[in-house]
Amino acid sequence: MSYHHDGFSLDLSRLRASPEDLAALSFADAFREMRELEAGAIANPDEGRMVGHYWLRAPELAPTLEIRDAIIECRARVASFAADVNRGAVKPERAPRFQRVLHIGIGGSALGPQLVCDALHGEGLPVSFLDNTDPDGIDRALAKQELADTLTIVVSKSGGTKETRNGMLETASAYAARGLSFDRHAVAITGEGSELDRHAANFLARFPMWDWVGGRTSVLSAVGLLPAALAGIDIDGLLEGARAMDQVTRREADNPAAMLAAAWQLCRGKNMVVLPYKDALQLLTRYLQQLIMESLGKRCDRDGNVVHHGLTVYGNKGSTDQHAYLQQLIDGPDDFFITFIEVLRDRAGAPIEVEEGITSGDYLFGFLHGTREVARESLLLTIDRVDARSLGGLIALYERAVGLYAARANINAYHQPAVESGKRAAADILALSRRTLAWLAQHGSGTAPEIAKGVGSDDVEIVYRILVHLAANPHHDVERRDDVFVRSST
Repeated sequence: MSYHHDGFSLDLSRLRASPEDLAALSFADAFREMRELEAGAIANPDEGRMVGHYWLRAPELAPTLEIRDAIIECRARVASFAADVNRGAVKPERAPRFQRVLHIGIGGSALGPQLVCDALHGEGLPVSFLDNTDPDGIDRALAKQELADTLTIVVSKSGGTKETRNGMLETASAYAARGLSFDRHAVAITGEGSELDRHAANFLARFPMWDWVGGRTSVLSAVGLLPAALAGIDIDGLLEGARAMDQVTRREADNPAAMLAAAWQLCRGKNMVVLPYKDALQLLTRYLQQLIMESLGKRCDRDGNVVHHGLTVYGNKGSTDQHAYLQQLIDGPDDFFITFIEVLRDRAGAPIEVEEGITSGDYLFGFLHGTREVARESLLLTIDRVDARSLGGLIALYERAVGLYAARANINAYHQPAVESGKRAAADILALSRRTLAWLAQHGSGTAPEIAKGVGSDDVEIVYRILVHLAANPHHDVERRDDVFVRSST
């Protein structure tokens, strides 16, 4: 079973399932749900939200004129602001013009823009990313910046995402240490009225994030389009490629997204290894990990039945992985299927021969198809070249495949309750850490069991872990003396 059209093809012939097995899977109800979703139905009932990332590349399909106009206006503002920055009309506080971009976000607010900026090298400003609350990572990211000419983009829909907030506060402090105003170098992408929206009142610009666009499907909103435009990437090509793929994947016959979803269904219970044989697509697997695993990895189905559903995604790039874990994929457990991604165009410039009649690109081709010959079960996705249009098409293909698969599996693909529960648990630990410090300030010293009892916690282990962390970081003024923890300033 295969599909080929307009520089894109999908070959499922190396799956163990037969064409009859694939054809027997009906997606009629999933197509109906997708039509309703695109028409503005509440497709995320747990959060009472519409799901509208498809409107981003086809605003005329939006269910209201207000949404349509907001998309069109935002896209125009992104293009205009990026052009003003790149030509020097929008300037930093003291430098003649902006020379680089620092993008602060996490999850979908970082992975999509990272993929686009890494895959498509424009001729605009270089973009780097701060995507965690690791202090050492923050220091490393900021050490690479000449902040006087750096434009910083802060991305958080709610404005309350702690990793992003922390990165913003650390970055603002670094600007201040250099005598610079953060506001004169910052842009926010956030929800209207959010904590970040209020904080950014004096930033250079603010762009919207809407409730009906989830983080993992936000790459073709301002979240991904602004850094791409600043980098000189063809954002119109990205949107056109996604729009063209949407048109193909809406139909009920000869639909590559439905073919992908059917393949996932027939391979259920196995891991999906994604191997793009192209360095430009090295971040595609990380992007797909979030898109697929956060969308499909759910404890309960939409009827509340416990199903523990999911599709595990991992991979890196070929032929690098032939020197890493491919050995296990060939000889080890039969618990996976591979998605090979092939790019036909080797390079833009003229090749050289590394052997008579053979180039480096010929070797890459040989490694891909040689590995495919010995792989147990796989599918092959081929594009002509990596450009804005083809990348937009890949993004849209996988977004639709996730939507169709989830509808058929009766899974809500558009919420992430486990992620939220992890955030709540982290807040509880931080509150316990504050109580632990306060107890030590009052009593001077104690063992983990004594301190746990003193702060009203039954979890001695987590109190011990808190104490070890406090003692490892001198600014907390906590010392560890064998099993006793001492507030050193008392």
